[in-house]
Amino acid sequence: MSATTIVNKNVGSIGFGLMGLTTRPKKTSYDDAVKVMKRALDLGANFWNAGEFYGPPDANSLQLLEYYFRKYPEDSGKVVLSIKGCFSLAGGPDNSPESVRKSIDNCLDKLQGRVPISIFEPARIDPKVPIEETIKVFAEYVKKGKIGGIGLSECSAATIRRAHAVYPISAVEIEMSLFTTDALENGVAATCAELGIPIVAYSPLGWGFLTGQFKSLSDLDENDFRRHQPRFQPGAFEANLRIAEEVQKISASKGVTPAQTAIAWVKAQGQTSHMPQIVPIPGCTTVARVEENLQNVTLSESELEDLNGLLQRTTVQGDRYGGAMASLMHG
Repeated sequence: MSATTIVNKNVGSIGFGLMGLTTRPKKTSYDDAVKVMKRALDLGANFWNAGEFYGPPDANSLQLLEYYFRKYPEDSGKVVLSIKGCFSLAGGPDNSPESVRKSIDNCLDKLQGRVPISIFEPARIDPKVPIEETIKVFAEYVKKGKIGGIGLSECSAATIRRAHAVYPISAVEIEMSLFTTDALENGVAATCAELGIPIVAYSPLGWGFLTGQFKSLSDLDENDFRRHQPRFQPGAFEANLRIAEEVQKISASKGVTPAQTAIAWVKAQGQTSHMPQIVPIPGCTTVARVEENLQNVTLSESELEDLNGLLQRTTVQGDRYGGAMASLMHG
């Protein structure tokens, strides 16, 4: 896989999202999770994306990472680790200086020095706190060598410019997939390209729609958080499933899986001269899935045209998020 540069380090063209390892209804044991993480790294996915709130306070990404690097200390210098914080599922974002310091210090404490934090990012933009105030505190931690760089997540082009004017932004994390093309249309990708900021594309598999694993809503566990998402509601789900089935047909003709096609499409968006570097970060909970996701699939011009044509003639049903989270997109 070709390399992308983030915080002056080369990362594989596909990264790895850790969220599902500590948030799924069917819990993944740490030992099983470690096998998936180790395989991802062995296959070149050395950009890892985690969250302080990915799971309960005593069993989230941080504890899992500490466990992994206690077992494999030799890997600590191989991984470029990005962590989201300053957020709670109950209270939303809190990007005040006090909250930023508390969040970073907590993450550093939980990791016990076993792996450096390459990028720290507020999980969402706090409408109550000017982004400039938030970035100034992050910059203090970078200058002290406690974190390697600053990231942003789910932000607007204007916010990227304001933040970058205070201190250079190392990466912008945004949802991007065949189901979510917002960043390509709202100026976020163009701004990142202009400023030389890589994009980290989360949920490149459309929250699972593009894996081919869904046939009906009953395929989702009753406690799966996606059952509350607008795109998984009756009516919208069936319409979106038909789009996923079209991707599956294109994939079958190529001899690859729909997940591989979906990830390859996201990678392809960053391979033109006017676009920033883009690193998709699919997540999974099994070694078989990580091996599938990290296959280096390339789409031909005609295959890209087929997929782009599908996007032009179909519309994904339902917003990305519902409830309070819906108001925190592109802050």
